[in-house]
Amino acid sequence: MALEAYTSQNTDKIHTDVLSQARISCYKARDAFYSCLEKQSSKKPTEIATVGLLYPVECKKTREEYEKQCRPTWVKHFDRQYCAKKRVQRLLDDR
Repeated sequence: MALEAYTSQNTDKIHTDVLSQARISCYKARDAFYSCLEKQSSKKPTEIATVGLLYPVECKKTREEYEKQCRPTWVKHFDRQYCAKKRVQRLLDDR
């Protein structure tokens, strides 16, 4: 009978408001971390993130919040994007 009650519920319903709030929280945490990276760019990077991204210890707290608020695949994706953007910027600055 318990199984019957479980299957009769609408488990396929997507809660878009929850997904939207989670995405907004992730974006805010991501932006805070990358903002910290920009502010602390003169400091020596000692911490290691995904995809070879290095960051200073001053940004450790914002990094932890970023990793807590976002899915690991999103963190990796955003880190990759950030590194690619920085690489292009360095190439343009060298010219």
